[in-house]
Amino acid sequence: MPQTTAEKRSTFRALHDSGCFMLPNPWDAGSARYLQGLGFKALATTSAGFAWSTGHADNAVTRESVLAHLRAIVCATDLPVNADFENGFGADPEALAQSVGLAVETGIAGLSVEDSTGDKSAPLFPIEVAVERIKAARHAIDAHGGDTVLVARAENFFAGKPDLDDAIRRLVAYADAGADCLYAPGIQTREQISAVVAAVAPKPVNVLVGWVSTLTLADLAALGVRRVSVGGALARAAWGGFMRAAQSLAEGRFDGFEGAAAGAQINELFSAGQ
Repeated sequence: MPQTTAEKRSTFRALHDSGCFMLPNPWDAGSARYLQGLGFKALATTSAGFAWSTGHADNAVTRESVLAHLRAIVCATDLPVNADFENGFGADPEALAQSVGLAVETGIAGLSVEDSTGDKSAPLFPIEVAVERIKAARHAIDAHGGDTVLVARAENFFAGKPDLDDAIRRLVAYADAGADCLYAPGIQTREQISAVVAAVAPKPVNVLVGWVSTLTLADLAALGVRRVSVGGALARAAWGGFMRAAQSLAEGRFDGFEGAAAGAQINELFSAGQ
């Protein structure tokens, strides 16, 4: 039987209590269903992957489009879904809280909020403002039952401010403000990851691995990481195959189709359960 929203959220929250789980990022309903079929325990959306699928750059999609996308992914899978909700679609706490409330209503089990501004001259919200935004997100979630996992992101390494000490200060402050899980996308070394895990313990940490890495899931678990996501990496992998095939066609060749999945295999995947 399909799980209710409350059951999905309870399952998702329990995944953060111990161990380390992989949280892959589909970009549409089909990729979500395929990942579910591989046995993953939960999924997360990718703002970049979704934006590219609509012909937009990352962070250039409207709130309404993102909310519709969240509903589509939630409906496509029986797994809990964590929403990549960019910077919360609201600069001030009140606007952010309204957007978070709308996101929670889509049935997601978790929601990530960034502290990035979108302004290249000042890419991060001042920490005091960022803390108030996390508090507003926490209050909005609590007003809708409180069972959605709130993930707070320190965007230092993605925003051109790769200051680990500042990222840690931010994550500790966000944990105190009510975040359930902490996330500093862009950290890569064992030393960086261990420092973040230790700073916010016992709260769980998400680590992004969207590139070829010598670290394995077991290695990250040994460092104390609770969950590992890949951001837009799966979407980029798909785009890489598509671009290579399309470029070969533009040059009058068909060798770009080597390695393509069989149509019958894909049809069989999506025929199951219909």
